[in-house]
Amino acid sequence: MTGSTPPWKRRFRDRGAAGPSQDGLHDDERGHRASLGPTDATGASGALEVPVPKAPVAKRRAAAVGQGVKEGVRKGGSRARAALAQLTDRIIENAPRIPVRDLGALRKQFPGLGPEQLADKLVAGACNATSTVGAGIGAAAMMPVPPAMPTELAAEITGVAAIELKLIAELYEVYGLRPPGSLKERSTTYLSSWSEERGIDVTKPSTFNSALGGHLKRELRQQIMKRMVRNLPNLMPFMVGAAVGAVMNRRDTRKLADRVRGDLRKAQVPWDALPALPPLESPADPLSMGDAPRELGR
Repeated sequence: MTGSTPPWKRRFRDRGAAGPSQDGLHDDERGHRASLGPTDATGASGALEVPVPKAPVAKRRAAAVGQGVKEGVRKGGSRARAALAQLTDRIIENAPRIPVRDLGALRKQFPGLGPEQLADKLVAGACNATSTVGAGIGAAAMMPVPPAMPTELAAEITGVAAIELKLIAELYEVYGLRPPGSLKERSTTYLSSWSEERGIDVTKPSTFNSALGGHLKRELRQQIMKRMVRNLPNLMPFMVGAAVGAVMNRRDTRKLADRVRGDLRKAQVPWDALPALPPLESPADPLSMGDAPRELGR
């Protein structure tokens, strides 16, 4: 066996017979030869697999659903704004038609009462009237087939607004602060006082002129939106809404009256210091307020 090459040495010698490569490395020191041609990216391990994109149909469906939701929200908001604007216009149109009793008529109807006692009477009657409206609208929700809720809610808002506007106008009379001007101008002052929930000092020209500004409708819309959100519990079924509506309307009307009375009391003119004022003119087309005048006359 002397002089013969061991088999393992012959194996390595044969493998290197091809000689080194151009860069000086043997083929057995290299890995697989790289290829610049296109290859199949789906290997056995899945590490290089490219995720399959979603089907175009699914994308179109998802986009259509999203667009539909956006369109529904937009249309719903537009309808709500339109309904709110319509309610505002209705309240503004009704304001000059509300029958208001002047101080002389009130003192004849409630003889022997001073300003505060007379104001208490008016507030109590208005609270009874608005609570009756709230209870009636809430009871409608218990019917097997309830009426259109937006219609009922709009009826409550306009009814309560008319009662509270009448109360505010007569409180101005009681405290000797009748706004100057025509029926329409006085109604604008009452509307501004109702929407802002405060009494306007008509003896100060700057305050009075601001009540006649162009921001009245925007303030009214904000106030009506508060009323709509606040009155939603009145529409609960099973007579729960009737009880809640009566309590909430009574509470809110009294809160409004307290704020307005607090402001008017600061600028109050005593009855014996009031100049002779002409009777208030009656509206050409007085608003029918149902049972509200009887409630307010108690």
